[in-house]
Amino acid sequence: MRFHTRKWVKPEDLNPNGTLFGGKLLSWIDEELALYTIIQFENSKVVTKYMSEINFTSSAKQGDVIEIGIDVVRFGVTSITLECEVRNMMTRETIITIDKTVMVNLGEDGKPKAHGKTEIEFVKNRI
Repeated sequence: MRFHTRKWVKPEDLNPNGTLFGGKLLSWIDEELALYTIIQFENSKVVTKYMSEINFTSSAKQGDVIEIGIDVVRFGVTSITLECEVRNMMTRETIITIDKTVMVNLGEDGKPKAHGKTEIEFVKNRI
């Protein structure tokens, strides 16, 4: 798993229990998956189609730093399937795992469009 992004848990990210609000974390995850997909497909028109069971196993509190990891499960014709893990860098515990998220590439008409990708490409290799 490659960990791409770190987030600092701030007061506005907390729920009434004083821990990281799950909705905030899911928003961060969805954004990171979209950014990853945009970079892979070289197209800013992508959408989240499906997210499998979400398993919260621990949390984070104010001041903690979390990191979001992503791996490619498979490439489809118009989609990419990703898995995600978020971990608390302070406690070293996994906060959440999502085994399967399907992101879809869209054309100018807003409909699924073939992306032609079959493997992960790193930006440094495109230059």
